[in-house]
Order: sequence, then structure tokens, then C-alpha cells
Amino acid sequence: MADTETLRILIVDDEPALRRGMERVLREFTVSLPGGDGSEIRLEIEEAGSAEEALETIGPQPPDILLLDYRLPGLSGLDLLERVATADPPILTVLISAYATLETAVAATKRGAFHVLAKPVRPDELTATIEKVARHIVHQRQARALAEERKRVRYQFVSILAHELKAPLAAVAGYLDILKDREAAIGSGMYDQIIERSTARIDGLKKLINDMLDLTRIESGQRKRKVEEIDLYEVASTCVEVAKVDAIEHDITVSFTPDQGPIPLLADRSEMEIILNNLLSNAVKYNREGGTVEVAIEPNEEQLAIRIADTGIGMTPEEANTVLNDFTRARNEKTRNIPGSGLGLSILKRIVALYDGDVSVESGPNVGTQLAVHLECNVAPEPVPVTQTAAP
Repeated sequence: MADTETLRILIVDDEPALRRGMERVLREFTVSLPGGDGSEIRLEIEEAGSAEEALETIGPQPPDILLLDYRLPGLSGLDLLERVATADPPILTVLISAYATLETAVAATKRGAFHVLAKPVRPDELTATIEKVARHIVHQRQARALAEERKRVRYQFVSILAHELKAPLAAVAGYLDILKDREAAIGSGMYDQIIERSTARIDGLKKLINDMLDLTRIESGQRKRKVEEIDLYEVASTCVEVAKVDAIEHDITVSFTPDQGPIPLLADRSEMEIILNNLLSNAVKYNREGGTVEVAIEPNEEQLAIRIADTGIGMTPEEANTVLNDFTRARNEKTRNIPGSGLGLSILKRIVALYDGDVSVESGPNVGTQLAVHLECNVAPEPVPVTQTAAP
């Protein structure tokens, strides 16, 4: 969708004819932004005949661009440039001078000028300069907006992380307080139970820390990767056998169909293991006693699908829509005692993105969940430079 942004230009020159000439050139001029979506910058033009008049105009509503004559009656162009140098948001100034020597350019740049033009200014020279300045302003705005968004995301991430860390730490601290009175704890029959619960909480913290390290290594490109042709069927078979160990304890049947031969894939084996282990772990954890987990890999010439369906507690549509986000888990009475960091599926999502793939979720309360990972078979994952090493 095409966007139109408007930038305000203030032309400051003591010669009315020159002001009008520049205004005519810029009146209908627009700047097309890269991207091919038709986005453009339109210009609003204002005029001032002196630096003093310009200061009055700048006061209530500063322009984005200042076209400033070097020689003005009263305050000079350099004086005005110095006064607006600390404006917030910044005003980008193009100084125009009939005396555009190297010394003038250096003096103007030191006072904050973005560019210097020599009089007489040709129309094509003026529009080319304004296009350069306008694009610079838009890029600066986009960079500031991105920086603010990063601050917001970082604050949100740290806030959620602090919340996730507080609960287990508070629980362990509470258990330790009980254990201070060793005889009372043993006499109440809670001693062994407290040790088990504390160990479980600490294991959960270790899992959270390891998941966070995986997440940051993937996002920063610091995770060491080895992309080669692997047999995905063999990798999946191994992961299924590991998942069956936990599944048997809850009478859950894990089946891998169809029974097929090698499935060659250009990938990092450990990344495929992370994907499969996360999917299988969730399918077992959130299942019901006596339930089933069905694993299928469906390759074709262009795309490969990994589908894992369970007969577990399922999710509401709202929960299914957010389950791939950081620190997001279905939180209700049925999941209260199920351990997890809330990062497993978000890590999976980031790994899948390296292969130009996507993840889909189909679920309903009490009817189970199916997660499907689609990977592009004809696209090699983005390689990590060979000089990169894993973060400590």
C-alpha cells in the first residue's frame, strides 16, 4: 500500500525573486521512496525574507528542511544555522551561497549544515539535493522508530523474563525457609517432598536459561551451524524413540507413519532435532493419559511438511494464535502443573524461518493439537559465515 509523507521546507532568502523561483521548482516536486510500492514524499513550502523572520516561523512549528541563504540582512545565514543546530527534531539545512568556497562549506558544516549549494542554483541541482535530504530524513525517522520499537520489545522481554524467574526463585526460597527447621520438616513428612520440588524448580530454571541462550544465539547469528545433507527420516526416528520414554510413563502411544526410506534434506542436523524434540515434547506433555501422538513427514519436490498431532487438552483459538510467541504458554487449570519455559515453540519458529518455512497450529479445547512445520526443500538455509563461533 502506497504511503505519502509530507515534509515542510522553509526557504530563507532576502531576494523575493529567488524565493519564488525555488518555490516554483519545488511546488509540484515529489520524492519517490525505494521499495516499489509507490510511497512518496510531498513538500510544503514556506518563505522568509530574513533570519529574524525565519526564527519567528521556526519557533511554533519547526520545518524539516531549511533552504538558507548565506548572506542575509541582520543575522547571517551562519548565525541562524548555529541557532537551529540543536533543534529537536533536527532541521536539515542546505546553505545557498554565491561565495561557496571551501572555507564557506567547512564553516557551514561545522555549524551543522547538511549540504552547501552555489548560486545560481539550477532547478535539477535543487531537486536532486532536496531528494537526497528528504530521503535522509525519512531514513532517520525509520531508524528512530525502529530503535524505539527495539526498546519496547526489550523492556517487554525483560519484564516477562523477570516474572518467569521470580516464581521459581520464590518457591525455592520458601522451601529453604521450611528446611531451616530440619526436625520440623522431617517430622511433618515434607522433607523429601521439599527436596523434590526444589530440584524440579531448579531444573525448570536451567531449562529456561538454556532456552534463552538458544534464542539469543539464533537471533544474533552466533549459533554454530553445520549445514549438510542429512536423512530427516533417520533424525525423526531417533527423536521419536527418545519421546517414547516419557510417553510410556503416561500410557501415551507415539506412532511414526508412514514407514519410509531416507528423506534427504540440506539442513543443520541439530536444528532439525530441536524442531522435532520441541514438537514431540509438547505433544506428550499436553496429552492425556492413554492418548496418542502421530508423527508424519510429507516430502515433495518443493516443500516438506512435518506434522505432529496429539489427542491432548488442546487450546482455544486465542491461545493457538499466540502460542508461537516468546514466553507464551496456554495457562489454565489443566496446564498449571506442566513445566515449561514458554520459549520452545518461539525457538522452533525462528529456526524454521532460517529455511524460508512456516509453522501452522490447529487446535481446539479437549480435542488435541496439530502443529505442522513446512520447510522449503529447494532453498538452502542462510549460511552462517565460517568465521563465526558459538557464543559461550
